[in-house]
Amino acid sequence: MSGHNRWSKIKRKKQVIGSAKGKLFTKLIKEITVAARLGGNDPDGNARLRAAIDLSKAANMPSENITRAVKKGTGELEGIHYEEVLYEGYGPGGVAVMVECVTDNRNRTAGDVRSTFTKGGGHMAESGSVAFVFKHAGVITVPQATEDALMEAALEAGAEDVLNIGADGFEVRTGPKDVHKIADALSKKGFKSTEAKAVYLPLTTVKLDEEKAPKVLKLMDLLEDNDDVQNVHANFEIDEKLLEQLAG
Repeated sequence: MSGHNRWSKIKRKKQVIGSAKGKLFTKLIKEITVAARLGGNDPDGNARLRAAIDLSKAANMPSENITRAVKKGTGELEGIHYEEVLYEGYGPGGVAVMVECVTDNRNRTAGDVRSTFTKGGGHMAESGSVAFVFKHAGVITVPQATEDALMEAALEAGAEDVLNIGADGFEVRTGPKDVHKIADALSKKGFKSTEAKAVYLPLTTVKLDEEKAPKVLKLMDLLEDNDDVQNVHANFEIDEKLLEQLAG
């Protein structure tokens, strides 16, 4: 597992139980709203919406907040129109960064992301100048399963591969547009997932030392602190012991 993936898991755990829960709720509400707008209000027929609702429940979001976000997405309640935008950039040490945003104002968000890159010792790049470092893919995390049985079910559902990731279980790799559909198919066969989403997987990585690692993690924190930023993907690697020190 890359240093960035490990750091992201640490961050999510802290968000669920810590003072950042308000920001987590904001991001989840936006995801629910967009998912409902694009695929309708029925979780049984809208796998992306169901995944967003499951994440919201896991974070102990009140059910009325979830219902309101769905209704705003479908237009049953008046709400803000959000759109999905992707920004690219480089951080300290030449780390490649992809920033997924959901915003109601592209100009504001672009300016905020640009200034955040600068503040964090990096710079925003032109569209397409960083994306080649990543593969856009779907990732489904299954914490407990028999590898052979999961492999058979995943491939039958249309997945590309299944990776053993040790103590965290397995990652089912899919096309980015198929991730929720395949997660749903696996669930019906008894394979419960803790996460299912489209991500940007690095094709090459940058190993960070004790000097560069804190600077890059600071940039990650600054970007993720923006309410318009949904996900940040980067291609850095950090030694496990160093990562534990920094996380502490």
